[in-house]
Amino acid sequence: MSTLVVVGSSLAGLRAVEAARRAKFDGNIVLIGAEKHLAYDRPALSKASLVGTAPVEHLQSVDALRSELHIDVRLETTATGLQPETRTVQTSTGEVAYDSLIIASGAAPRIPSGIPALDGIVTLRTIEDSAQLRTRLRPGAHVVILGAGFIGAEVASSSRLLGAMPTIIDAAPVPLVRAVGAEIGRALASLHGRHGTPLHLATRVEEYLGRDRVEAVRLTTGEVLPADVVVVGVGAAPATGWLLGSGISLHPDDQGIVCDEFLRTSLPGVFAAGDVAHWPNAGLDATMRLENWTNAADQGVRAGTNAVTPQAMAPYRTVPYFWSDWYGQRIQFVGTAATEDVEFVSGAPQEDRFVAAVWQGDRLVGAATLNEPRKVMKLRRLIAQRGSRHHVRDLLTPVPQP
Repeated sequence: MSTLVVVGSSLAGLRAVEAARRAKFDGNIVLIGAEKHLAYDRPALSKASLVGTAPVEHLQSVDALRSELHIDVRLETTATGLQPETRTVQTSTGEVAYDSLIIASGAAPRIPSGIPALDGIVTLRTIEDSAQLRTRLRPGAHVVILGAGFIGAEVASSSRLLGAMPTIIDAAPVPLVRAVGAEIGRALASLHGRHGTPLHLATRVEEYLGRDRVEAVRLTTGEVLPADVVVVGVGAAPATGWLLGSGISLHPDDQGIVCDEFLRTSLPGVFAAGDVAHWPNAGLDATMRLENWTNAADQGVRAGTNAVTPQAMAPYRTVPYFWSDWYGQRIQFVGTAATEDVEFVSGAPQEDRFVAAVWQGDRLVGAATLNEPRKVMKLRRLIAQRGSRHHVRDLLTPVPQP
């Protein structure tokens, strides 16, 4: 009987095993996860769960996977190596043989060099991380956040709601450039100042002060900021260290896994999905790696289906979509920010409602919205349809009332 092994029990891995069963795969499925939890809603870790307004939602139960889908679920099990010659995955609890393998091992927080082992310096990636941070965000607590990306911004917003005093530090002159581009990044960054959160750009922490626990940080500008807690949120790197020596092709920029349009890797029978996967996205004529909830779910489904139906594989193509909530404001982005031809087609950068379009010539390839939830999915469809400037104008022009 054929065996499908999935490494990674978070969202992409969960959707992969579910999709394999929907595709009528009746062989063995083994799901391996390093955490003690099955997949849960990670975006809530820096928002609703952190402020205590809602618990983290678990996306499926282990019992249901085992009894209903007949999945061999192995949590608290770490993948440590891959032997493609024998088609085995080495783990912390022994070898697992596969006929087909899906790598969905996700990403791990980047830790800048020079950070000391002081109490109060934390990262945010797991349920336990969020619970620990919640206890530290007391009213009046000084919170220094390293990184002005989405996680850092969400933590700052949540800190404000809890009465703490956040300050954000980022080494880049403009935040979020990779995700949304420089012009939109500047527009979103202005939300921090409008809601009372200091933002220090083009600045680094030069020294962490404190004996056993962090008490303050000294910036490269010489300024010293009090710090009851330091949250490290400078991004994540693909969790592929366990694949070194396997011969799998890794991307030179970030060690993500190189895939083709079907999410196949360079190794026979091995696919990848989620935060680890680079693939050529025909939806935008670009090769990309995405770290967001929507892509993890959708890519997991496609990898799971392709892995067990080799005679009917389909390419994975998408118009990326992600969202974030800061200070009660809803930010949404679709497409790509790979060009700098940006036009605010509705509203303005300093306003609390806008639509910004990203162009490649006359083609719409990306769009950012602030508090315009009814428009973003229409813009996503336009990107998929290779819509032009006049299509966007038509979309945004109010229909006259009779």
